[in-house]
Amino acid sequence: MSFHPEAVIDLSALTHNADVARRAAPNSKLMAVIKADAYGHGMLAVAQALSSVDGFAVARLEEAIKLRQAGIDKIILVLTGFSSQADLEQFCAYDLDAVIHSEYQVELLHSADVSTPISAWLKINTGMNRLGVDASAVPRLYDALQLSGKLRLPVKLMTHLACADDMNSSSTTSQISVFDEATLGLNGEQSIANSAGLLGWKHAQRHWVRPGIMLYGASPFCDSTASDDHLLPVMTLKSRVLSIRTVRKSGCVGYGSTWQANRTSLIAIVAIGYGDGYPRHAVTGTPVLVAGQVAPLVGCVSMDSITVDISQCNNVRVGDEVVLWGRGLPIEEVAEKSGTISYELLCGITHRVSRSIRETLNVE
Repeated sequence: MSFHPEAVIDLSALTHNADVARRAAPNSKLMAVIKADAYGHGMLAVAQALSSVDGFAVARLEEAIKLRQAGIDKIILVLTGFSSQADLEQFCAYDLDAVIHSEYQVELLHSADVSTPISAWLKINTGMNRLGVDASAVPRLYDALQLSGKLRLPVKLMTHLACADDMNSSSTTSQISVFDEATLGLNGEQSIANSAGLLGWKHAQRHWVRPGIMLYGASPFCDSTASDDHLLPVMTLKSRVLSIRTVRKSGCVGYGSTWQANRTSLIAIVAIGYGDGYPRHAVTGTPVLVAGQVAPLVGCVSMDSITVDISQCNNVRVGDEVVLWGRGLPIEEVAEKSGTISYELLCGITHRVSRSIRETLNVE
C-alpha cells in the first residue's frame, strides 16, 4: 500500500462532460481547451480521449507541436499566436492555427516569408483588456490580413469573455455587442464562448465554442458546483491516513499552534501537503473525505501533510483512503475555503503526485 498522493483521471467523466458541452451548444463546433497540461490532467491523454471534439486550443506553440508529434491531426489553435519568423515557420510546418491579437503580429506577417498559408483568428478586445486588437481597428486589420496572401481565407474572428461566470453581470452582453458591431459585414467563422459563455449565454454560441474548465468537471460559474450542470469530476485527488493521534482538550495542532482542541479529539494525519499542490491557505473547516466520511481540516497545511479532525467519524484506520477533491467532494468547496478557484487547484498539482488514468469508472 502506497501512502503517496495520487490524482486519478477518469476519462469516462471527461467524455461525458464533452457530451454535455455538445448538447448545450448543438449548432457549434467544439474546440477543447487543453492548455497548461490540460489543466493538470495530462494533455496527451486528454487529447487522445476527446476524439469527438472538432479541435483543440493551447496557450503555447510548444504545446501544439507536442500534440502534432503525438499524432493529433485535428485543428490546433495557439492562443498566443506567433512572435517571430521562426514561430511562423513552425506554424507552417505543423499546420497550426494562430491567434492574431496585436498589430505587431500583422506587421510581422506582412514582412515574413511564409512557405504555405496558415489559418488565423483575429482576436478582438471587447472589454477584457488583455489580448486582442481594438474594435475600431478591426476593419483595417481584417482587410490587411485578407489581402496578405499568407493566410487561408477567410480569417476567423474571436474574443474572450471577462465576466461570463457571473450571470448577474452586464459585461457579457456589452462585450457581445461590441464584437457584433466590430465584425458586422465580415466573413469568417466566429468564436466567443468559453465554458461559462457556452452554458450561460446562448447568444455567445457562434460557429465555435471553447469549453475549458467544464470539460474537467468543475463549474465555470462563481456561485455553483459542477453537478448543477450535470458535469462529473475528472480528477479525484487522493491520499491515505498516515497516522492517528489523540489530542487532549486545549492541545494544539500544527505550525503556529493555530488550532486548539476544545475537547479531546481524534486527529488523522494525511499524507498530502502544499508540496503536492494542496492549497497552503486552506482554512480550518475545509472539507476532507476520510474513509467516505466528511471531516474538517484543522490547523495549518504543512509541506507533506494535513491534519483532519475525525472525532465524528466511524472506524477510521491508518491506511484508509482520503479524498481531497473529486468524486464525493466538489472541488469548488475546497477552492472557496482556500480563497482561490478550481482552475488554480487543478493546475497546481506537483510532480510529486502520481497520476493514474482510468478509461472507465462507474459514474452516476
